[in-house]
Amino acid sequence: MRRGRRGALPRGTAERTLTSVGTSIQPGEETAGAEHDERTEPGGRTQPGEGAQQGGRLKEAPLPREREVSRLWHVTLSVSGKEAPLKEVRRALEQLAHDHPFLLTSRYANDHAEIRYWEEARDLHDAAAVALRLWGEHRSSAKLPPWEIVGLEVIDRETYHQRIAEGYGPPPAAPVGVHPY
Repeated sequence: MRRGRRGALPRGTAERTLTSVGTSIQPGEETAGAEHDERTEPGGRTQPGEGAQQGGRLKEAPLPREREVSRLWHVTLSVSGKEAPLKEVRRALEQLAHDHPFLLTSRYANDHAEIRYWEEARDLHDAAAVALRLWGEHRSSAKLPPWEIVGLEVIDRETYHQRIAEGYGPPPAAPVGVHPY
């Protein structure tokens, strides 16, 4: 009969966790497990059939660390460039909204547009990095105009709601979707 560590779950029953948003564990930063493994005999020798490693000791399992909590960030991305037909701009922004389902609203004219959405990220730097890549990464798939990013605002959820409550937040968003200015 093989004994496992106290509190360990039987194989195949461990819960899975999603890691789409960064965690605080970086490669190579795992912490060592308990100093004493029940499969190690006194004197550091491993019990037979337990997969000994260098020096007769088992490699200790890493202990989990707490995950950093992600936050919601309100992003306003402004782009502009040479004039393009309004129908093409609208179609491109609708395709972007389809490809990036978290878009709240887009406003557009024939030479500029503003996109608003919520981004889930660990911190402002991560949210801004994603926002700055959005237009370029979707330019060909959504057939977006070759405009450049001319403005970016990233604020946390609390600041967004505080601004709205005080009446000086971003202009009221049109209903969700793509709308002309």
